[in-house]
Amino acid sequence: MNSQQPPGPPVSLTITPTAAPTASAPVLQSAGLWGFALLVLVGLNLRPFLTSVGPVLNAVQADTGMGHGMAAVLTTLPFVMMGLLALAGAALAQRFGERRTLLCALLLLALGCGARLLADSATSLILTAILAGTGVATVQALMPGVCKRWFAGRIALAMGLYSAALVGGGAMGALLSPALATLTADWRPGLAIWALPALLAWGLWLWRAPGQSVTAAVSASVPLSVLAFFGSRRAWLLALYFGLANSGYASLVAWLPSFYLDEGMGAQSAGNLLAWMALFQAAAALLMPLSVRGSLDRRVGLYVVMLLQLLGFAGFALAPQVAPLLWVALAGFGLGGCFSLCLIVSLDHLPGARAAGALAAFVQGIGFLITAIGPWLVGALRDAGGDFTDAWWLHGAIALGMLLVSARFNPASYGRSMGRLGA
Repeated sequence: MNSQQPPGPPVSLTITPTAAPTASAPVLQSAGLWGFALLVLVGLNLRPFLTSVGPVLNAVQADTGMGHGMAAVLTTLPFVMMGLLALAGAALAQRFGERRTLLCALLLLALGCGARLLADSATSLILTAILAGTGVATVQALMPGVCKRWFAGRIALAMGLYSAALVGGGAMGALLSPALATLTADWRPGLAIWALPALLAWGLWLWRAPGQSVTAAVSASVPLSVLAFFGSRRAWLLALYFGLANSGYASLVAWLPSFYLDEGMGAQSAGNLLAWMALFQAAAALLMPLSVRGSLDRRVGLYVVMLLQLLGFAGFALAPQVAPLLWVALAGFGLGGCFSLCLIVSLDHLPGARAAGALAAFVQGIGFLITAIGPWLVGALRDAGGDFTDAWWLHGAIALGMLLVSARFNPASYGRSMGRLGA
């Protein structure tokens, strides 16, 4: 994957539907088991830097004097970076090469995590969030296109494995970081430890990433820009859906442990809830795409995951102490399945790997900017003297709204909705 695409002007997409199958078969053979292994390993690295903060947030605040609003920035800012750089990720890969861009992004993630070992103030923690968030954002912008190119005939399986690994890594961060913080009597090692798997992913990607010579030869003739999607109503609908449907994840990552600490739960138990949620996310991220893989119509799956989100947030608002494991499991399953299905639906809209990858980058770019608002709103509400109940009802209402919007994603409308972009 060392070939580079020459930079070109941001012009409209022109896609030939028969080009993708021609290129995908040789790439699929070269990807093989190592391709799946790399997808999983990279995915595992994309959430621990976020989920490791929540379980130790009270200790961080006590040590640094950070307020609730500033604490929310630790989670909100990376999502902002994910949004902004998702829009630029395809351009970076085209200018510098996909392989080089991904390797640099993994190094930034490792640097951001490792620097937390020396963090001693709110400002230094924010800087580490910028570094790690930049790396994660760049990787996320490119991985859906990588999945579609390497595994064009098994996109549901590939995206399911990648998404499951992504949220499974979140479970690892939530579970292991507070344990290490307790063991060392310091929250810093628990946050910095995640530099090590990022470096491992960097080394294996450098060593074993499949080549893309066939795909590169085909796609070099396809002018492509994420900017082309700004004029597409369907692309905006997909982006708004992605951002709103996944906004509950950002809020729960930032505030679920603090919520249950306020309810009287111990710090380790509260952190374990976040890990519990991430485990159900991982299961849903894998199982939901597989459950709808026989058809391009993914709407039933979207109905299910949005309904589960609604039930989980209603449980948090009405009876948080009655069955916290149940509410967390419902919300986690709904959020994990939603993430992977949203990406798959975006990729389904266009046949070519580069075109579909650019659409997924646009969807994530706008979507993550919307998602970033969630933790900030919850933090601002708390600083203003409010509590979590209103926030959980808000996310429940969003889930209900997105359940209704899901009816719009009839695959028969994909070609028409993309207009000239799918020509």
